[in-house]
Amino acid sequence: MFPQNFSAQVDFNQRPNDDLGIVEDQFQEYFFEAIKQKGIENYQKSIDALLKCIELDDEKPVLFYELGKNHMQLKNFGAAEDAFKEAVSLEPQNEWFLDELYGAYLQQSEMKKALKTVRQLVEFHPDYKQDLASLYIRLEKYNDALELLDEMDAKLGYSKDRDYLRNQIYNLTGDDKERIENLEERVKTNPEDESTYLRLIFRYSETGETDKAFNAAKKLEELNPDSQLVHLALYKFYLDAEETDKAIQSMKIVLTSPVIKPEAKTKVLNDFVKFVSANPEYESELIEITSLISEDKSVKTLTELGQYHLQMGDKEKALNYFEEVVKQEPKNFNIIKDVMLLNLDLKNFKRAEKLSAEAIELFPAQPVLYLANGVANTNLNKPKVAAKNLEIGVDYVIDDTKMLTDFYKQLSQAYKMMNNIKKSETFAKKAQALSNGQ
Repeated sequence: MFPQNFSAQVDFNQRPNDDLGIVEDQFQEYFFEAIKQKGIENYQKSIDALLKCIELDDEKPVLFYELGKNHMQLKNFGAAEDAFKEAVSLEPQNEWFLDELYGAYLQQSEMKKALKTVRQLVEFHPDYKQDLASLYIRLEKYNDALELLDEMDAKLGYSKDRDYLRNQIYNLTGDDKERIENLEERVKTNPEDESTYLRLIFRYSETGETDKAFNAAKKLEELNPDSQLVHLALYKFYLDAEETDKAIQSMKIVLTSPVIKPEAKTKVLNDFVKFVSANPEYESELIEITSLISEDKSVKTLTELGQYHLQMGDKEKALNYFEEVVKQEPKNFNIIKDVMLLNLDLKNFKRAEKLSAEAIELFPAQPVLYLANGVANTNLNKPKVAAKNLEIGVDYVIDDTKMLTDFYKQLSQAYKMMNNIKKSETFAKKAQALSNGQ
C-alpha cells in the first residue's frame, strides 16, 4: 500500500536520524495513528492525524499522498486533488502520486487535467497509452486517438480492448470508410486471421457492399477451406445468388458445427425453414438436417419447425416439435394452448384432457383451457366432468362472442349426453342467439 520510496524515508525499526529531528517520536505516533484509523476505515480521523504530521514536517510527500487517498474514500475529490498535487510537487517523478492525481481528475471529470497527467504517466509505463487513447476519445480528439491506437497495434499487435476503442471512434464519427480500410489493411498483412475477415465481411454487408462481402467470404473459404464460421456469411450470399445447393451445403456446415454458437445456429435454421416454406421441393433436405442437429435445440428453433410443419399440413410433426417446447418451457401458455388444440384436432383426447387439467392449475383464469377440457371430457364420455369445467370456465369469458358460443354448444352437448334435455336445449338456444347476433 505504500510507495516504494517510503521505506527509504522513515525506518520504524530504529530511531530515525533524518530531518524529523527532535519531534520524531511525536511524528511517528501521529503517523501510526493515521495508518491505524485508515485501516479501520475511520478516514476523517486518519486525515486529522496526517494533518498533525504535516504540521511537524511538511516536506514528506507520502503524507500528502496518504491524505489524498483518505479524501478520495470520503469522496472529497477537490481536497484529494490538492493533496495529490502537493505530493507530486514534492516528488514529480513518482508514478504512484501521478496515478492517484489522475484518478482524482477523472472523478471530477476534469478531462483536460487528466490528459496532461496521463501523458506524464505514459513516460513511466506504456500501459497508460490506452488510458490516453480513451481520454482523447472523450475529448473528441479522434485523430490523436487513432494515431495512438495504430502505434500500439504496430508495436503490440491487435487486441480486443483497443479494437473496442477504435470502433467507438468509427461509431462516433460515422467513418465507415476508414473502418473498412483498417480491416482491409489487416487482411493484407495477416490473411490467416479469420476473425478480421469475418468483421470485414460484416462491415461490407452493413454498408451495402454485398459483392465485396461475398468476394471476401469466398476468399476466406479459399484461404481456409476448413473454416466453419465463414459459412455464416456464405449461406446468405448463396441464397441471394440463387445458388441453392451451395446455400444448403453452407447451412448444413453451420448447423452441425461444434464451434458455432447455438443462437447463430438458430438464426440459420430459421432461415432454412423459411426457405423450405417457399421452396417445398427442398423439404427432404430440411428433414435430413434436423435429424443431424443435436437434440438440444432452442425454443425458437423448435417453434419455427412446428409452425413450418403446421403450414405444410403435417399436424403430427408440428405437435412433436411443440411438445418439445413444452418440455423446455412448461409455463409457456401460448405453446401449451397450441399443443392442447392440436391434440384435440388429432383426437388425442386423453392427452388433451390431462394437459388442459394441468394447465388450469397454472392459469386458472384462462377460459380456453376449460373449453378444451370440456371438449376432451365430452369425447371421453365423461359429460359430468365436462359440464362442471365448462360452467366454471364460461364465467371467465369476456367480450369474446365466438368463444362464448363454443362454450354454450359444448354445454348443450354435455347435458344432452346426461339426458338433461331441458338444460341442453337452453344452452343450444343461447348458442343460436349469439350466432344469429354475429
